[in-house]
Amino acid sequence: MAELAERVRLALSIIPLDGEVPEDLRAHLDIVRGLAPGAHHIAPIDDERLAAHALVRDLHGTPVAVLRVLVPRTVYAEGRADANFIAASVGVACLAFGLIVLLLLERTILRRVMHLGVEVGAVGAARDHSLRVSVSGGDELGNLARTVNEMLTSLERLNTELEGERAKAERLLRNVLPGPIAERLKHGEGTIADAFDSVTVLFADIVGFTTLSSKVPATELVVVLNDVFSRFDTLAERHGLEKIKTIGDAYMVVAGVPEPRPDHAVAVATMALDMLDEIRAFNTELGIRIGIHSGPAVAGVIGKKKFIYDIWGDTVNTASRMESTGMPGRVQVSDVTAQALDGALAIEDRGVIAVKGKGEMRTWLLASRDAA
Repeated sequence: MAELAERVRLALSIIPLDGEVPEDLRAHLDIVRGLAPGAHHIAPIDDERLAAHALVRDLHGTPVAVLRVLVPRTVYAEGRADANFIAASVGVACLAFGLIVLLLLERTILRRVMHLGVEVGAVGAARDHSLRVSVSGGDELGNLARTVNEMLTSLERLNTELEGERAKAERLLRNVLPGPIAERLKHGEGTIADAFDSVTVLFADIVGFTTLSSKVPATELVVVLNDVFSRFDTLAERHGLEKIKTIGDAYMVVAGVPEPRPDHAVAVATMALDMLDEIRAFNTELGIRIGIHSGPAVAGVIGKKKFIYDIWGDTVNTASRMESTGMPGRVQVSDVTAQALDGALAIEDRGVIAVKGKGEMRTWLLASRDAA
């Protein structure tokens, strides 16, 4: 024991439990006896020394003695200071390591995650699927950015296709309905019916079409009729009129609906003269008979499927009578329409004629585009 104490330079001693126990140990003996294997107990001896005690056990694990080590208080204090220094050093090292790891995470991951989040948010706010995110790299974050860009590419392609289909539907709807009426339907308006104080209605009937139909095949006949009405459609668009419908070889157009206009009679009469020119230039075998009348009418959309924009009222019926009682190659207008023209076009007095359902009516024939 003396040789060991000399080597470790500590005061070591073995105190048998069945012998004389020093007085300073006797006060702590019960605590020492209760120590677990490998544990120790430190207690002050005097102002200059501390004693550390540990149990010595026999082969059966029975405590038989106490190993006592006397340590100067200065050595213990230095040891505690060294231990505190080591603990503090380890704490500082851990803190520094943590800060370095956080900086690396911020630079390699967190900053890129925030950048990706900002760019995705900007795409969502702009609702522009042509934008792309710019986060790169071969890691999971880079793969996520590439996936986002692929999704944006797919959305952009789908939006382009959707816009194309929407444009087709829009053109189809505007081919069926007037623009303002189409907009009202798109905004959820249910029943559309409007009353107009003054409109002008034109009916035109192809003269000689029945005879032509007996000479040419059906497909060719349809081609001829489509060509004629397509020319009339162009005229209606040029003069700002609203084509209502075709019935067989009859053509109907109106001015003053769906938007009122003060020159509705002049616009329709001018188109009627253009229609005469078109039919003469198109086919010498065909002619046209046109009737025009002005007055109040009701216009609206009817039907849920294959709906149409149509007009009703006595003005429509009278315009139809002006056509049926008219003369081939001429434009017959009612006295009401003649007054509405107010000298804007030259007209000829046809006189008073019998009109079915209306009795005798004074009518006029358009002479030219020159003012009266």
